[in-house]
Amino acid sequence: MNSVTPEQYQSASEIADLVATREISALEILERHLNKIEEHEKDVHAFNLVTINEARAAAKETDKLISEGENVGPLAGVPVAIKDNLCTKGIPTTASSKILEGWNPPYDATVVRKLKEAGATIVGKTNLDEFAMGSSTENSAFGPTRNPHDLTCVPGGSSGGSAAAVAAGFAPIAIGSDTGGSIRQPAALCGVVGVKPTYGGVSRYGLLAFASSLDQVGPFATSVKDAAIVHEVIGGYDPLDSTSIKQAPNSFVNEIDQGVKKLKVGIISELMGGIDGITQEVIDQTNIAVSTLSNAGAQVEEVSLPAALYCLSAYYLIAPAEASSNLSRYDGVRYGLRVDGANLQEMNVNTRTEGFGDEVKRRIMLGTYALSAGYYDAYYGKALKVRRLLAENFAELYKDYDVLLSPTSPCTAFKLGAKVDDPMTMYVNDVCTIPSNLVGHPAMSIPFGSGKDGMPIGVQILAPPMKESVMYQVAHTLEKASQ
Repeated sequence: MNSVTPEQYQSASEIADLVATREISALEILERHLNKIEEHEKDVHAFNLVTINEARAAAKETDKLISEGENVGPLAGVPVAIKDNLCTKGIPTTASSKILEGWNPPYDATVVRKLKEAGATIVGKTNLDEFAMGSSTENSAFGPTRNPHDLTCVPGGSSGGSAAAVAAGFAPIAIGSDTGGSIRQPAALCGVVGVKPTYGGVSRYGLLAFASSLDQVGPFATSVKDAAIVHEVIGGYDPLDSTSIKQAPNSFVNEIDQGVKKLKVGIISELMGGIDGITQEVIDQTNIAVSTLSNAGAQVEEVSLPAALYCLSAYYLIAPAEASSNLSRYDGVRYGLRVDGANLQEMNVNTRTEGFGDEVKRRIMLGTYALSAGYYDAYYGKALKVRRLLAENFAELYKDYDVLLSPTSPCTAFKLGAKVDDPMTMYVNDVCTIPSNLVGHPAMSIPFGSGKDGMPIGVQILAPPMKESVMYQVAHTLEKASQ
């Protein structure tokens, strides 16, 4: 068997309705998905851990509450997979790294807590590129994840396990994190919906940090509506996160069917061939999406985002710089792996040498160099100037346009091992998604057609801060046209 994809997806909203009305039990729904995992997980490797016992206990509790007349929430009985860099109380959280060996968090991440409160059943922790550093989920200490559409291909990264879990039918919903495209790029490669919310719109409390000014938590789903439902559940102000936005939670689902008439859509010219590496078939499919929106009543025009040409370089200075600081806490002293040495310094060196993989070490060294005396202004300082210039470019465009459009990934899923020895070629996979992270704006990828190889292609919709509702409207219009 060369692929693992369900014949027909059952949406999260459908599951929740069936469970809430007792037409089917949460336990029955869970067992269906556990059977699918048992049958195909050995081929896909979407999970680092499947939490079978905990999931069954949660599903039974949901059924009990419903039988007692309780309203258990909008995700009643819905199986959800969690990226393994989000803390889960009493359950191993590894970030797919040896350095967190044996660590069981004493608390749930806010997103995990909110999902449980909404009635969701957590089915496991998904594989990722170590500490979310990668674009193919090949940098995991526990081995690569495979794309369910073609098991010889990557699922994208860093949230490849979450994307693959949804694409394979292991769970209708998964949660990932997006630092430079780590939700949207694997969503595109696996043919599912992936959303990066506004920075600060979803709590980062309990997320193991990679680059704190860029990281954001968001959902994967099989439909735009399901993604919007989950986004509403996990969004909102959290006093435990100092970067959380003090604003009432937005409603996205109620406005999703409003269409695109009178909306102005800008097509980012630099991401439609202005940057090397974006394939013609991806550009062609994006142009079909452009025509679809125009036919649906939107006013569509080509626009320029000049700073996009420098985003890749700026990102790979800013993100490693923040990573070199954040990952200094993993020293073998407080938790996780410890490799003894003759003294404290040697123990630190031995632990980090054995505990971190090659890509994490590479980025720590890049970041430390960029922040070092004599190089800070030449590298990190200039990268911050690009970030500011990019924010100004976006601000000008959003004076005239409601949303922007571009490809999500420069290409369809590539073969396992094809780019692991060439970091620069691997980094180019994030060229279309990085701009939104640098400025903290929301963006999402939806599946829209396929390439000559039959693999999915994703189209990216970008929106101003806290304007996800219009982003979902556009996405829903494209989704209906592609079905």
